Amino acid sequence: MIVAGVGFRRGASADEIEKVVRLALGVFQLAAERLEVLATESEKATEPAFAEVAQRLSAKMTACTVEELDRVAGQVLTPSKLVLDSKGVPSIAEASALVVAGRNARLLGTRVATAQATCAIAIGDGR
Repeated sequence: MIVAGVGFRRGASADEIEKVVRLALGVFQLAAERLEVLATESEKATEPAFAEVAQRLSAKMTACTVEELDRVAGQVLTPSKLVLDSKGVPSIAEASALVVAGRNARLLGTRVATAQATCAIAIGDGR
């Protein structure tokens, strides 16, 4: 399973979120068609732009609770002080990707960032 975990500022546009996902896929030389799931933290998942990007990329969308993100905190490669201060966990993008990638999950590398969004790609056997 290939999962793109995304974090983004409130009000980020679908274009911005799609841009960072495509950038991350490009870094790891993955075709967008191989992406199965777009994942983020539960509150972020309610943003209309998140759903729009999942539809554009023909990916399922999944929300992760803060508790789930916390369970994989020790596996993230790029902790964010901003996210830690606001959510109490060190990552949204990397942690979301790891949670949804499930058993044997691993990040392909550190998150990719734009001005408004971040994306990390993980692979695994699924939840």
